[in-house]
Amino acid sequence: MTYPMLPRRSCLPFFLDLIARIIARLLYKVRTSGSENIPAQGGVLLIANHLSYADVVVLQLGCPRPIYFVGYDGLKHNAFFEWVFSISGSIAISSAQPRAGIKAAVAALKAGEVVCVCPEGNISRTGQLMAIQRGFEVMARQANVPVVAAAIDGLWGSVFSFSGNTYLWKWPRLKPTPVFIAFGRATAPEQVSVGWARLELLDLGRVAFEERPVLKRHLGRESVRALTKMPWRLQLVDRTAERREVTRAQLYAAVAVLSRRIRATITEKRVGIVLPPGAGAFIANLAILAAGKVPVNLNFTTSRESLEASFKLGDIHTIISAEAMRVKLPTFPWLDRTLDLKTEIALAGGKKAMAPWLLAAWILPNQWCADLLRLPMEGDRGEAGLLFTSGSSGEPKGVILSHRNILANCTQISSISILPETCTVIGCLPIFHSFGFTATLWYPILRGCLVVTVPSPLDTRKIIDAIRDEKATSLIGAPTFIRPILKKAQPGELRTLNLVVTGAEKLTDDLSRGFLERFHLNILQGYGLTETTPAANLNQPHPPIMATTNEPQEGRRDGSVGRLVPGMSARIVDPDTWTELPLEATGMVLLRGANVFAGYLNDEEKTRLAFRDGWFVTGDLGRFDEEGFLYIEGRLSRFSKIGAEMVPHGTIEQKILEVFDLVHLETYAAVVMGVPDAAKGESLVLLTTIVLDAAEVRERLLAAGFAALWIPRHIHKVEKIPVLGSGKLDLKECRRIALEAVA
Repeated sequence: MTYPMLPRRSCLPFFLDLIARIIARLLYKVRTSGSENIPAQGGVLLIANHLSYADVVVLQLGCPRPIYFVGYDGLKHNAFFEWVFSISGSIAISSAQPRAGIKAAVAALKAGEVVCVCPEGNISRTGQLMAIQRGFEVMARQANVPVVAAAIDGLWGSVFSFSGNTYLWKWPRLKPTPVFIAFGRATAPEQVSVGWARLELLDLGRVAFEERPVLKRHLGRESVRALTKMPWRLQLVDRTAERREVTRAQLYAAVAVLSRRIRATITEKRVGIVLPPGAGAFIANLAILAAGKVPVNLNFTTSRESLEASFKLGDIHTIISAEAMRVKLPTFPWLDRTLDLKTEIALAGGKKAMAPWLLAAWILPNQWCADLLRLPMEGDRGEAGLLFTSGSSGEPKGVILSHRNILANCTQISSISILPETCTVIGCLPIFHSFGFTATLWYPILRGCLVVTVPSPLDTRKIIDAIRDEKATSLIGAPTFIRPILKKAQPGELRTLNLVVTGAEKLTDDLSRGFLERFHLNILQGYGLTETTPAANLNQPHPPIMATTNEPQEGRRDGSVGRLVPGMSARIVDPDTWTELPLEATGMVLLRGANVFAGYLNDEEKTRLAFRDGWFVTGDLGRFDEEGFLYIEGRLSRFSKIGAEMVPHGTIEQKILEVFDLVHLETYAAVVMGVPDAAKGESLVLLTTIVLDAAEVRERLLAAGFAALWIPRHIHKVEKIPVLGSGKLDLKECRRIALEAVA
């Protein structure tokens, strides 16, 4: 939408307004939606998220009426900001004595002006929506004016934001920054609240994020552009066998040669990949995508039946692997057309064929390097990857991830600032797992950070050695894979680590506390699913205080899985009635965002069940606190309904580990499963690798305050708790064992 250079009345003197608008339009390209929701006349209270010092500029560019801004009084201690306040008519408000500022804002609203307040109170230094303050409610009700919410997207990362933990000291963007502002509907003052404001800003933030130009692009093209933008930079260190360094130019050259052969020799749409984390996996995935195909990383740790079902569902007739993998996996159902990666590159011309591509990476613009591979400009909602769910609670489903999904999630992770381009990441997660697929493959390519690959997350000693030898700064993995490091690593071996992020399963208190005590590292817990590409929530370190006007802000909270990543919104609903609940209540978590997949491959029924009115049904029970941190209480499938009461399996398991002093074990030792019971609907079965007496279990749990309903009726000793290759419990196999135990 285009607006005249000046609104009908400006808050600035004419010449200053003109100069400011010209400069602003050179710096920012502002687009909007919903601006017609702002009443043409009369007082209006505008509330907006607060990501940078430039928010006021772009809001005025996108708003058809002049805005009077409410700003923090402390800024007036700076001569420049005092001048800005005085000439713009901005309203100063003090946190110590807010009444005067509120009174001035109410007067302006009653006079028929548009007044904007940022209800977070401060510029967010985390890039995420912070706690909402109640002052805007008082203003709206005292002035009796409608409230319009506005979400600004695109300013995080600019020089005026705190991305990278600093203001100003960043390279300015050479082109105008694309900014999108989504305005909500005008809401009567008696209907607004803190809860309403959070939902409005999250929902509008999702709408604004969806308009980012990068989301329409092609993942392969963006990856090639990123690689050839800095061809000299080291992209990965492969420690599969002998240590091997691969630069970004070398990766591009190998991809170019292999992609041309794939395009010429493989006709089907999807190509299977059976490779561990390493240079081969990077080359194969990007080469398949660059050839116009879809990479399908296959879970080689799952059953033969599951794999054969995956081949059929995905219409996969060709696999790219390595001879070492064929030797290591003799029971894998190898297809007749299983190609060796090295052989295919050799047949494509090998190093001789790569030479001109290496030269191109160094001398040609990165756009031309992508053009040489005939990569399209747009990928958007087209299929960019196919992953199969772990099958932990049922048959695997094919999760289609689009170019938009992966580019969105990489952008969201980047905006949290936990994995900057200067970091060195340990890539040990399997590529067939969404965490490894996005966070340790596509993200490093797009962002430019160095990856040190270790072929298996179970090779604890190799992971420790890689951290020590390569001076790694970031470790990403499931708690199951990280726990052994606590036992086997010496503090000096992890001295370069400054970030440990976990997901896929619950982070236990003892593991978190142990890492903090032994290595002085806070493990940051995240949350996501294959269907969310996967990151939906992330904790991050507390942002530093860099200015006298900064107040302490929290980036993480113990026990939580963090705030929603930018561009996502959520709902909490009753799992039985689907009635919407307040975000602070415990219920089913529903999610929406550009990183959420569109549906399962060739399965309309499962896709229909996965969504409710456009919201993705996670299957997890959780709640948000007032700061926006999400707490996952458990998976709905990991609850039993006994005597009309919801009984959480995970809570019982954790308490059993505590009362029997088993929390130190490196692997699962106790799992609770629900089985049908004629009298009470369900009864609990405890699967354990330790010999436990039923009477003693009952006595200790009762002493811990558990109700009788929460105590397992059956205890069954097993040699090993079934675990999937991703590190999660194999709930399907656990249930089978539990059913057999009570048969």
